Amino acid sequence: MSVRHLLLMLWALVSLSGCGGGSGNPLGNPQTVANPAGTTGQKLSFAYFQACVQPILIAPLPIEGGGGTNTCAAAGCHDSSNGTGGALRLAGAATRVDLADPANTPELIRLTDMYRNFYSAQGVVLIGAPAQSLLLNKPRLINVLHGGGRIFSSADDGNVKRISYWINHPMPQGQDEFSAAGNALFTPADPQTGTCNTP
Repeated sequence: MSVRHLLLMLWALVSLSGCGGGSGNPLGNPQTVANPAGTTGQKLSFAYFQACVQPILIAPLPIEGGGGTNTCAAAGCHDSSNGTGGALRLAGAATRVDLADPANTPELIRLTDMYRNFYSAQGVVLIGAPAQSLLLNKPRLINVLHGGGRIFSSADDGNVKRISYWINHPMPQGQDEFSAAGNALFTPADPQTGTCNTP
């Protein structure tokens, strides 16, 4: 081995030691890890998801560029049984839960396919930040690939507005996804009879 190669190797090891390795090992982990602050812990509205967002996820939507139509919940896409579409998993046959029925307690609702869809969709959003949420960025092809192609070409698309509204209006701090505060996301303020608010 030449002196030059030896000097290059020594220089590389010294350079690596400045990369944050811990315990004197340039390839080890740093001794302290600073994680970003956690989220607020807020939840999104289950009632609004069920009435206003779920229909978008199961609707036949056109694929830009003449690719026909498909649903997000289709097999090969985000179907909970055999989909290949990343973290979002949907049961296309999820039935609506009657939130006015007192027998449908939060514990029972959380066992339904509709709630599983809600939980999965909430998992791919950054609450309060629709522009940073995969639920919108993937089907719009904004800085991320989407195997299903571009579904929403514009922020002015009614479906994008509806999903954005849901993400931007979490339940008040300390209240769960079934909070009556979710009624204000409808006009009139009733998930059974009201229409879905949008920005």
